[in-house]
Amino acid sequence: MSRRLSIGPFNRVEGDLEVTLDISDGRVASAQVCSSLYRGFEQILIAKHPLDALVIVPRICGICSVSQSAAAAAALADATGLQMPVNGRLASQLILACENLADHLTHFYLFFMPDFARAAYRRRPWHAQAEKRFKADVGEALREVLPARADWLRLMGYLAGKWPHSLALQPGGTTRAITATEKVRLLTVLREFRAFLSRCVFGDTLENVGALRSAGQLTAWAQGRAADFPRFLEIAADLGLERIGRGSDTFLSYGAYVQPTGEGSQEHDRQHLFARGVWRDGVQAFDEALISEDVAHAWLFGEQPLHPRQGETRPLVADFADQPGAYTWCKAPRYDARVAETGALARQMVDGHPLLRALVAANGGSVLARVVARLFEIALVVPAMESWVRALTPGEPFCNQWQLPDQATAVGLVEAARGALGHWLQIEGGKIARYQIIAPTTWNFSPRDAGGVPGALEQALVGLPVGEGESMPLVVQHVVRSFDPCMVCTVH
Repeated sequence: MSRRLSIGPFNRVEGDLEVTLDISDGRVASAQVCSSLYRGFEQILIAKHPLDALVIVPRICGICSVSQSAAAAAALADATGLQMPVNGRLASQLILACENLADHLTHFYLFFMPDFARAAYRRRPWHAQAEKRFKADVGEALREVLPARADWLRLMGYLAGKWPHSLALQPGGTTRAITATEKVRLLTVLREFRAFLSRCVFGDTLENVGALRSAGQLTAWAQGRAADFPRFLEIAADLGLERIGRGSDTFLSYGAYVQPTGEGSQEHDRQHLFARGVWRDGVQAFDEALISEDVAHAWLFGEQPLHPRQGETRPLVADFADQPGAYTWCKAPRYDARVAETGALARQMVDGHPLLRALVAANGGSVLARVVARLFEIALVVPAMESWVRALTPGEPFCNQWQLPDQATAVGLVEAARGALGHWLQIEGGKIARYQIIAPTTWNFSPRDAGGVPGALEQALVGLPVGEGESMPLVVQHVVRSFDPCMVCTVH
């Protein structure tokens, strides 16, 4: 028996998301993912002064505005050929990491785990505890997580003045010079956040968590721990979350957190804390020239796939029928003509974390692997942030001066919490002539391309079981939320 099921709009998602499933014999046969809200930020930027991008692009999103700021600042720095002073690089990485880890925490506690407190799971042995901890609005974990998250964002106050939509990130560094007293305050905030993570999230030290190397070690470590990450692992094992949600087997990372000292991955990229590269049956060097965007199934004008340096965003505003087969405002990014997944799992695949590679080797990208990767990043990044704060030198420059050229073509590539974020900038006559953005969810929630190849989420939904009477299948929601979509970034 076949039927079509439309799900949406999804709650607990930034922006509008709709998913259409074709179901045959109780399983998803194909999926179409629709980003239904057009916003037009790329058009807003045209003819503006290049520095206006630092004001405009953070408004794309309220929960990952720093990532957009960082990408814009990186593009402007590329246009000027500017290098940040060491203090500026350290401070900018701290600002970005602060937002990314806040996003990881928000995703786990507020977006992902509440689904396991639903009544549909009431017969599961773990449901009572999941409801007590994670039920939306009333779960006891909220009383611990929300104050901890708010305290964590004090880092942003010291480093960037405010959050969201700070102007502290500039092409030459950061605008706030950190004093010796503020350096001590930063370390205090990090110490308090570390204590919260060790007590509530992991039930162990961050170093012990980051040192886990195999699925067997992870399972053994979680036994008997009264903390929320081990609780998730118990739920995941019972529901088989390691077996669902496999999307593309190509993983893309632009490299996260440029290191002033050049200390990065042990594998091949010494410039980032988490390496730049592509994983496809092994690590390959990243080549920005191999990125393209396809609009064959988007409500946009265009014919051939284009590199974002040549790309444009021209919406079909009169008649959607002008683009047969279109079903979304989202473009279809491709790397070397392949679908690529991006995010914390992609970063750890490229960087070479043995546990995440083992999880993917067993079942491909999965719900379990994506959530584990995000929580592991928290455990790995906080110690790095502590070292960055200690390396700050009060009294030394935090920002270099610059002169923007009248003509330039530039790119800014960063890693947001959800994955690879790129800004492509063209300046002509001192004004922005072209501005193209590919956000992480644009990669992960892309539609089919001209060859009919589905995007990463569309692939990940195929094969999921859907009961005859189900109108909002929980298993579909688990897969969608494992990518942590940010739809307002998807269609900027």
